[in-house]
Amino acid sequence: MSAAALPPVADTGTGAPRQGGGHGHGNGSIGKLAVGAIGVVFGDIGTSPLYAMRDTFAGHHRLPLDQLHVYGIVSLMFWSMMIIVTLKYVTVIMRADNKGEGGSLALLALINQSISGKRWSAGIVLLGVFATSLFYGDSMITPAISVMGAIEGVSVYNPGLAPAVVPMVLVILIGLFLIQSRGTERVAAFFGPIMLIYFAVISVLGGISIAAYPEVLGALSPHHAVALFLADPMRGFLAMGSAVLAVTGAEALYADMGHFGRAPIRLSWLVFVLPALVMNYLGQAALLMRNPAALESPFYFLAPEWFQWPLLIIASAAAIIASQAVITGAFSVTQQAIQLGFIPRMTIKYTSLNAGQIYIPVINWALMIAVILLVLVFRHSSNLTAAYGIAVTGAMLIDSILLTVVLFNLWNWKWWKSVPLLAVFFLLDAAYLSANITKIPDGGWVPLVMGLAIFTLLTTWSKGRTLMRENMAEGTIPFEVFAKSAHSSAARVAGTAVFMSSSAAGVPSALLHNIKHNKVLHERVVVLTIAIQDVPYVDADDRYTVRQFGGGFYKLALKFGFLEETDVPAALAKVDLCGEPFDMMKTSFFLSRQTLIPSAKPGMALWREKLFAWMLRNAASAMEFFRLPSNRVVELGSQVEI
Repeated sequence: MSAAALPPVADTGTGAPRQGGGHGHGNGSIGKLAVGAIGVVFGDIGTSPLYAMRDTFAGHHRLPLDQLHVYGIVSLMFWSMMIIVTLKYVTVIMRADNKGEGGSLALLALINQSISGKRWSAGIVLLGVFATSLFYGDSMITPAISVMGAIEGVSVYNPGLAPAVVPMVLVILIGLFLIQSRGTERVAAFFGPIMLIYFAVISVLGGISIAAYPEVLGALSPHHAVALFLADPMRGFLAMGSAVLAVTGAEALYADMGHFGRAPIRLSWLVFVLPALVMNYLGQAALLMRNPAALESPFYFLAPEWFQWPLLIIASAAAIIASQAVITGAFSVTQQAIQLGFIPRMTIKYTSLNAGQIYIPVINWALMIAVILLVLVFRHSSNLTAAYGIAVTGAMLIDSILLTVVLFNLWNWKWWKSVPLLAVFFLLDAAYLSANITKIPDGGWVPLVMGLAIFTLLTTWSKGRTLMRENMAEGTIPFEVFAKSAHSSAARVAGTAVFMSSSAAGVPSALLHNIKHNKVLHERVVVLTIAIQDVPYVDADDRYTVRQFGGGFYKLALKFGFLEETDVPAALAKVDLCGEPFDMMKTSFFLSRQTLIPSAKPGMALWREKLFAWMLRNAASAMEFFRLPSNRVVELGSQVEI
């Protein structure tokens, strides 16, 4: 696959652009948006205290519960949050927005505009795609580990209920996936307040524990982390594999920037979420110093006996909200990947008037099956933490590589300013990834296998589409020549015919087949090309371009951003340069459906050809994807070699 796999931004016509729709962040005060961000953005990192401290000391590589190790781990967690989350993501990467949107694919599209054509551009695109693949692995693991980590509080408070934990987790998760098709707009209004309560509670519980052992505040000094690695380097290194759980979800700050804006996310992190997390981790450390037996679940044992079950309910609600945010994120990333040409068309349902509220059935059921399998196979959140770290640290390292391109190619920073900053990021990311690689036999292989499988699917689809378009373009005649020759060579019938084409050049195969077999042309013939831009939303004035060839022949290019709904009839209703306005009752849409056949010189390995053919057969129809009226669509088949 090459960097050219991303759609070009080049214009496809000569007429002046007209009409369209734009986008902006939701209205509201910065405080209101900050509360909303707490409910959506910070669920993943906010639920890390459920298991991060416990699994760092009692996980696959146990640590002694002495001052050296407890203070060293708390110091490591705190400074990781400061460097990775606060400095890297909140301060630096969130400045690299694509017209307000963030996330790996939005950043990749932004970078592609400046590096397209360079020798190393293909490698950058592949890295961005692999980061997306790892995100899907994260989307499968997060619901399982978050809900399981919360519900395990049942067995902590009442050991006799331990056998009920897995069934309870499955019921909650299955119910969560079942309600996705109905939309979450109504319940989402409660996410912010619930997460506010959750963060306030864990902060207060941490503060009470700190008051009983105030010396623990000294653990925030970075010298404790250094002392741990100097005194016990091997254990300190292995502990990083679990300590990284304290920063899981950092990418969500960047990915959800388009929903809330940079300032509200920064405000909620710095003023509310970060202090609450630090207080809770310090409180857990103070508890472990006072009572090592609390290691069974330092999060839940922070609560006094009378507050244990209310804490369980609050933590479970927070875990469900964290899972919901990840599922919604998977829908959003899939929509972007479809628009950018890395995933076949899928059925996308809009569950509210808000364009961000979408539901993709295939992704929903695939995630549900994967999450159920993870719960049944691993059965305890501690077993899943090994799998969790690889996906998170791998994505963080790729983000650092993409940031390098941004600093030098987009922002043109001086080397003396960029290199020290990048060196800190790469050192920390590489150390965390290396520590997690040691956990591959214990479950770290899960996100790697998932990521590689999804990466293969994404790159196969992108490469296959490129080859198919190249082969279809071979031997086509210029549209100008066709329009002149066809004007008087076929009978004309009333109405408008829209022939959808994947390429702006040449004559669509559906048009050639129609005139060959039916020997008629409509009074108005429009060749329509859908161009997905490297920006999230296209401005109204840039929505379309038109070229007129005379004799009722037109070429129309509709432009959409990679976050926009490709509603073709709605866009055509605003086109005023193709003669009379489009009337859907007098318009017929002609689509080409390709059937792949074996090629003597395949452009891909045979197994990838077969994989691409399977993906093509199972892709959602263009009629459904482009919102075309079903009673106005005609499909004409053709055979294509790749």
